[in-house]
Amino acid sequence: MIRTALYPGTFDPITNGHVDILAAALALADRVEIAIGTHPTKSTMFALDDRLAMIAAAVAELPNGQGDRVAVSTFDGLTVAAARSAGATLIVRGLRNGADFDYEMQMAATNAVLAPEVQTVFLPASAGTRHITATLVRQIAGMNGDLSTFVPSSVQSLIQNALDRGA
Repeated sequence: MIRTALYPGTFDPITNGHVDILAAALALADRVEIAIGTHPTKSTMFALDDRLAMIAAAVAELPNGQGDRVAVSTFDGLTVAAARSAGATLIVRGLRNGADFDYEMQMAATNAVLAPEVQTVFLPASAGTRHITATLVRQIAGMNGDLSTFVPSSVQSLIQNALDRGA
Protein backbone atom coordinates (compact mmCIF):
# COMPACT_ATOMS: atom_id res chain seq x y z
CA MET A 1 0.00 0.00 0.00
CA ILE A 2 1.27 3.45 -0.91
CA ARG A 3 1.39 5.81 2.05
CA THR A 4 0.30 9.30 1.05
CA ALA A 5 0.84 12.40 3.14
CA LEU A 6 -0.94 15.70 2.59
CA TYR A 7 1.13 18.84 3.16
CA PRO A 8 -1.38 21.71 3.29
CA GLY A 9 -0.70 25.43 3.35
CA THR A 10 -1.00 28.64 1.39
CA PHE A 11 2.65 28.56 0.25
CA ASP A 12 2.61 32.32 -0.35
CA PRO A 13 5.40 31.81 -1.41
CA ILE A 14 7.05 28.42 -0.91
CA THR A 15 10.17 28.88 1.24
CA ASN A 16 13.24 26.87 2.18
CA GLY A 17 11.37 26.09 5.40
CA HIS A 18 8.56 24.49 3.39
CA VAL A 19 11.08 22.52 1.34
CA ASP A 20 12.77 21.36 4.55
CA ILE A 21 9.46 19.96 5.86
CA LEU A 22 8.67 18.47 2.44
CA ALA A 23 11.97 16.58 2.46
CA ALA A 24 11.19 15.21 5.93
CA ALA A 25 7.70 14.20 4.79
CA LEU A 26 9.18 12.34 1.82
CA ALA A 27 11.21 10.29 4.29
CA LEU A 28 7.95 9.17 5.95
CA ALA A 29 5.61 8.71 3.00
CA ASP A 30 5.78 7.16 -0.44
CA ARG A 31 3.96 10.14 -1.92
CA VAL A 32 3.39 13.70 -0.68
CA GLU A 33 0.63 15.90 -2.01
CA ILE A 34 1.20 19.60 -1.50
CA ALA A 35 -2.26 21.08 -1.10
CA ILE A 36 -2.56 24.82 -1.64
CA GLY A 37 -5.38 26.31 0.38
CA THR A 38 -7.42 28.84 -1.59
CA HIS A 39 -9.78 30.32 0.96
CA PRO A 40 -11.79 33.29 -0.36
CA THR A 41 -11.43 35.24 2.90
CA LYS A 42 -7.63 34.92 2.99
CA SER A 43 -5.73 37.35 0.81
CA THR A 44 -2.39 36.33 -0.65
CA MET A 45 0.45 38.32 -2.13
CA PHE A 46 0.96 35.90 -5.00
CA ALA A 47 -1.72 34.62 -7.37
CA LEU A 48 -2.48 30.91 -7.36
CA ASP A 49 -0.78 30.42 -10.74
CA ASP A 50 2.37 32.06 -9.39
CA ARG A 51 2.33 29.84 -6.29
CA LEU A 52 1.84 26.74 -8.47
CA ALA A 53 4.82 27.76 -10.62
CA MET A 54 6.97 28.41 -7.54
CA ILE A 55 6.11 25.02 -6.05
CA ALA A 56 6.80 23.26 -9.35
CA ALA A 57 10.21 24.96 -9.54
CA ALA A 58 11.08 24.05 -5.94
CA VAL A 59 9.95 20.44 -6.40
CA ALA A 60 12.04 20.16 -9.59
CA GLU A 61 15.13 21.02 -7.52
CA LEU A 62 14.65 18.09 -5.13
CA PRO A 63 17.54 15.60 -5.35
CA ASN A 64 17.47 11.98 -6.50
CA GLY A 65 14.17 12.18 -8.37
CA GLN A 66 12.22 12.84 -5.17
CA GLY A 67 10.10 15.35 -7.04
CA ASP A 68 8.48 12.43 -8.88
CA ARG A 69 6.86 11.49 -5.57
CA VAL A 70 5.25 14.92 -5.11
CA ALA A 71 1.90 16.04 -6.47
CA VAL A 72 0.29 19.46 -6.13
CA SER A 73 -3.38 20.26 -5.75
CA THR A 74 -5.61 23.05 -4.49
CA PHE A 75 -8.44 22.99 -2.00
CA ASP A 76 -10.94 25.46 -0.62
CA GLY A 77 -12.60 23.47 2.14
CA LEU A 78 -11.54 21.48 5.15
CA THR A 79 -8.03 20.09 5.20
CA VAL A 80 -9.36 16.66 6.17
CA ALA A 81 -11.58 16.69 3.07
CA ALA A 82 -8.51 17.44 0.95
CA ALA A 83 -6.66 14.59 2.70
CA ARG A 84 -9.47 12.17 1.96
CA SER A 85 -9.63 13.34 -1.65
CA ALA A 86 -5.88 12.73 -2.02
CA GLY A 87 -6.09 9.32 -0.39
CA ALA A 88 -3.82 10.58 2.38
CA THR A 89 -3.58 8.91 5.76
CA LEU A 90 -1.22 11.58 7.11
CA ILE A 91 -1.40 15.35 7.37
CA VAL A 92 2.06 16.87 7.67
CA ARG A 93 2.58 20.05 9.65
CA GLY A 94 5.88 21.80 10.26
CA LEU A 95 6.77 23.23 13.65
CA ARG A 96 9.21 26.10 14.14
CA ASN A 97 8.50 26.99 17.75
CA GLY A 98 6.16 26.68 20.71
CA ALA A 99 3.58 29.04 19.24
CA ASP A 100 3.33 26.81 16.16
CA PHE A 101 2.95 23.80 18.45
CA ASP A 102 0.03 25.30 20.40
CA TYR A 103 -1.86 26.26 17.24
CA GLU A 104 -1.13 22.99 15.43
CA MET A 105 -2.17 20.86 18.43
CA GLN A 106 -5.58 22.54 18.39
CA MET A 107 -5.93 21.93 14.64
CA ALA A 108 -4.77 18.32 14.98
CA ALA A 109 -7.33 17.64 17.70
CA THR A 110 -10.09 19.12 15.57
CA ASN A 111 -9.01 17.16 12.51
CA ALA A 112 -8.88 13.95 14.57
CA VAL A 113 -12.54 14.43 15.47
CA LEU A 114 -13.51 15.19 11.87
CA ALA A 115 -11.41 12.40 10.30
CA PRO A 116 -10.08 9.89 12.83
CA GLU A 117 -8.56 7.79 10.03
CA VAL A 118 -6.15 10.63 9.15
CA GLN A 119 -3.22 11.20 11.50
CA THR A 120 -1.45 14.53 11.90
CA VAL A 121 2.33 14.29 11.97
CA PHE A 122 4.39 17.18 13.33
CA LEU A 123 7.82 17.63 11.79
CA PRO A 124 10.28 20.00 13.43
CA ALA A 125 11.97 22.55 11.21
CA SER A 126 15.70 22.14 10.96
CA ALA A 127 17.84 24.69 12.80
CA GLY A 128 18.77 26.41 9.54
CA THR A 129 15.17 27.08 8.52
CA ARG A 130 13.42 27.64 11.85
CA HIS A 131 13.46 31.41 11.43
CA ILE A 132 11.91 31.43 7.94
CA THR A 133 8.28 32.38 7.47
CA ALA A 134 6.39 33.20 4.29
CA THR A 135 5.41 36.50 5.92
CA LEU A 136 9.08 37.38 6.38
CA VAL A 137 9.83 36.41 2.78
CA ARG A 138 6.97 38.58 1.49
CA GLN A 139 8.28 41.55 3.49
CA ILE A 140 11.85 41.10 2.24
CA ALA A 141 10.64 40.64 -1.34
CA GLY A 142 8.43 43.71 -1.13
CA MET A 143 11.47 45.77 -0.16
CA ASN A 144 13.72 44.25 -2.86
CA GLY A 145 15.83 42.40 -0.31
CA ASP A 146 18.05 39.39 -0.90
CA LEU A 147 15.96 36.21 -0.73
CA SER A 148 18.78 33.77 -1.48
CA THR A 149 18.82 32.16 1.97
CA PHE A 150 15.04 32.09 2.33
CA VAL A 151 13.70 30.49 -0.87
CA PRO A 152 14.97 27.95 -3.41
CA SER A 153 17.11 29.58 -6.09
CA SER A 154 14.57 28.80 -8.81
CA VAL A 155 11.85 30.56 -6.83
CA GLN A 156 13.72 33.86 -6.47
CA SER A 157 13.23 34.88 -10.11
CA LEU A 158 9.59 33.77 -10.06
CA ILE A 159 8.96 36.00 -7.05
CA GLN A 160 10.62 38.92 -8.80
CA ASN A 161 8.63 38.30 -11.99
CA ALA A 162 5.38 38.23 -10.03
CA LEU A 163 6.28 41.45 -8.22
CA ASP A 164 7.23 43.11 -11.51
CA ARG A 165 3.75 42.22 -12.83
CA GLY A 166 2.21 43.74 -9.71
CA ALA A 167 1.50 40.55 -7.77
